[in-house]
Amino acid sequence: MDVSAPEPFLSAAPALPSAPRRAIRELPDELISQIAAGEVVERPASVVRELVDNALDAGAAQIQVKLMAGGVRAIVVEDDGLGIPVEELPLALKRHATSKIRSLDELESVATMGFRGEALAAISSVAEMAVASRFEGAAHAHRLDARSGELVPAARSRGTSVEVRELFFSTPARRKFLKTDATELAHCVESVRRHALARPDVGFTVWHEGKLVEQWRAGSSEARLADVLGTEFMAESRAVYAESGPLRIYGRAGLPEAARSRADMQYVYVNGRYVRDKLIAHGIRSAYEDVLHGHRQPCYVLFIEIAPDRVDVNVHPTKIEVRFRDGREMHQKVRYAVQDALAASRSAEPAVSEALVAQSAAAEVPGHRPAPGSPPVWFNAPAAAAARAEEAQAPLYSGTPSWRSNSQASLGLAEVAALYGQSVPAQARPGPQPIQQAPAPLSPLPDHDWPLGRAIAQIQGVYVLAENAQGLVIVDMHAAHERVVYERLKASLGAAAIESQPLLIPVTFAATAQEIATAEAHGEALNRLGLDVAPLSAKMLAVRARPAALAGGDVVELARGVLAELAQFDASHAIERAQHEILATMACHGAVRANRQLSLDEMNALLRDMERTERADQCNHGRPTWRQLSMRELDALFLRGR
Repeated sequence: MDVSAPEPFLSAAPALPSAPRRAIRELPDELISQIAAGEVVERPASVVRELVDNALDAGAAQIQVKLMAGGVRAIVVEDDGLGIPVEELPLALKRHATSKIRSLDELESVATMGFRGEALAAISSVAEMAVASRFEGAAHAHRLDARSGELVPAARSRGTSVEVRELFFSTPARRKFLKTDATELAHCVESVRRHALARPDVGFTVWHEGKLVEQWRAGSSEARLADVLGTEFMAESRAVYAESGPLRIYGRAGLPEAARSRADMQYVYVNGRYVRDKLIAHGIRSAYEDVLHGHRQPCYVLFIEIAPDRVDVNVHPTKIEVRFRDGREMHQKVRYAVQDALAASRSAEPAVSEALVAQSAAAEVPGHRPAPGSPPVWFNAPAAAAARAEEAQAPLYSGTPSWRSNSQASLGLAEVAALYGQSVPAQARPGPQPIQQAPAPLSPLPDHDWPLGRAIAQIQGVYVLAENAQGLVIVDMHAAHERVVYERLKASLGAAAIESQPLLIPVTFAATAQEIATAEAHGEALNRLGLDVAPLSAKMLAVRARPAALAGGDVVELARGVLAELAQFDASHAIERAQHEILATMACHGAVRANRQLSLDEMNALLRDMERTERADQCNHGRPTWRQLSMRELDALFLRGR
């Protein structure tokens, strides 16, 4: 073989023609604007977002959005804000002209929705646009045609109207990428919906082809959230509130059973601005790890207020992305805020909801417009805390069941490890079992009694039936006890330091440059987590110690996961997740099994444990542990009252 012969694929490659040299020249202003428009204006919804941002910055109390052909043929946004003086109208259409900022200091502390000063110029470069505005105190309005520059008197009340017609008429290639009118209309409505959630003090109306599509009247925060996302979301969500120095987090997090197959009901706002942030999304998802079943997506509306100098909003042309000065801290704060909101059992929720609604009704006065950015009344933390404290003082059952002795009441790692090592005798499910009856007639149940009521029977050794003030409670015995044991294990583990176990022979693996840099920069944090990871060379890492509680896991996979999360989030979360997977398996084997006949005392003890246990509404795998059937639902089953 001739070693000098060229490789076949090299000889078959065609020679690239040499391109002629082109002189460096300045681009025309129109082409510059069209390039900028490609970043700002992606579809009609982008135009709607920018124009509504300007209307809110102008102090509008009512905003109307009128669309034709999903916004492709026409978009008209009208507001009753301050308006624009006639002498400033031509300047408003120039690139990088704005009234929002004057200096770098103002940019770093910007509190308005818009600040770049390029939206109107970008839109006018790819569509026909006209602006009509009447400044407060002016005799009449003036209308400016963006293409011809003609300025003429017009008739309208105080405020501004922006008309955008034939979007992308000057760039027809961009128009081919648009979807159907119905799809573009849905995106436009969603854009207005995002604004409506953040500003309940402003009324929004959306029209399409002359027909009313959506209308959200100005009012209370609770009413706006119910109007936009539905009353079901209010009933199936929890109030979130956390405050730490200049950071405040509030909103509502949907219950795990209200999760959806798509992530289409997830809203995050930073200083009143809707954003998409992977850091925050990961933190919220982490809060649902123990309670969400499968790949379901949680529902939430979360508002984050932070000092402007701790967040950079000048990251993306559409202003939909932000960058935090301390991303790891933000990730943890969001995670624990949502986690705390989901911790309380759903059985205690009615009292909390009633307290919040009562306070909301007392504080929300008709005609009152809260200051922009102020938290809704129904996110008030003291009311929720007081309600939960009152529920915590409810009388608890003091009996001890036969399957859990007094020594097991504070079950620790050693005890459950022993249970984990024991094999539970498998019993074939018998035929229909007689339902256990109480030895004596039951007295009427007081309204203030236990949230999950008192046990009255057991069905097939699987389900516990209980009676409370609302009606009938059905409990999955194994799933409920599994959660109780799991939470005890987590508490025992969290109270102790993470012990490290040295490896007799260090485990080495090939690492990327980022992994090596992370291991060198965060060696102390790794040691606190029970890991000893040190670089051997420029492309090799060695694991010399690992957490003792994870002695049976893959050391390399654990180290890679911790380094990846430490580089972006918080490494302790990776350790926790690995530990919790082991504890969940231990809890499953340590929980009371199906087909086990329990006495009434044992069933009542399980109910009281559930009321004391966080996240008791779901088992470790995210499935529900109990269900409530109200008297109204029971009456409907038997057609009573018809």
